[in-house]
Amino acid sequence: MRRTLHVAAAIVTGTLTAALVTVPAAATPPAIPSKATAQSRLNALTVAAEANAGTYDRDLFPHWITISGSCDTRETVLRRDGTNVTTSSTCSATAGRWYSPYDGATWTAASDVDIDHIVPLAEAWRSGASAWTTSRRQSFANDLTRPQLIAVTDNVNQAKGDQDPSTWQPSRTAYRCTYAKMWITVKHYWVLKLQSSEKTALQAMLNTCTA
Repeated sequence: MRRTLHVAAAIVTGTLTAALVTVPAAATPPAIPSKATAQSRLNALTVAAEANAGTYDRDLFPHWITISGSCDTRETVLRRDGTNVTTSSTCSATAGRWYSPYDGATWTAASDVDIDHIVPLAEAWRSGASAWTTSRRQSFANDLTRPQLIAVTDNVNQAKGDQDPSTWQPSRTAYRCTYAKMWITVKHYWVLKLQSSEKTALQAMLNTCTA
């Protein structure tokens, strides 16, 4: 890790003049299905080789967009996934605690946290999103309704990059069941294809679920 784990809560200094708002946190992304539902969705996904990898451009997935007032998608997820999150009048997180389920680390500075796209944008592009309109890609990149966005340790997210579950899985084995269910749900809703090796890895992760 490029930094040591923070053990003290972030301190809001007396120089901060903006109004502060404390927002209650939710622990997990929405719409994570049961094992049975995830299995059914996995079975329904189309297996196909990836395509158009060379034409991917992150700018083709506009994000982060305004969600409410001055809050964009990143700020919305930081408030949702954190504990005792305090924000400025411009919606920037000034204090809070964020637990990263991928690696089990807890952070007290928003700068240590990335918002991960469960299904990476480049992976989506190779799996069918290259044929979408820009508007649909924007909706995908900012999807708060499905379990597509989650706050995690920044360098863990960067290490994941655009890999699928055949080459990258959370280091916390206890979270792999949930991760598989989220990945499957996103691909199913957005009608994205998956590779044979990806499906095999997802099935192995799903097999660890108890419910």
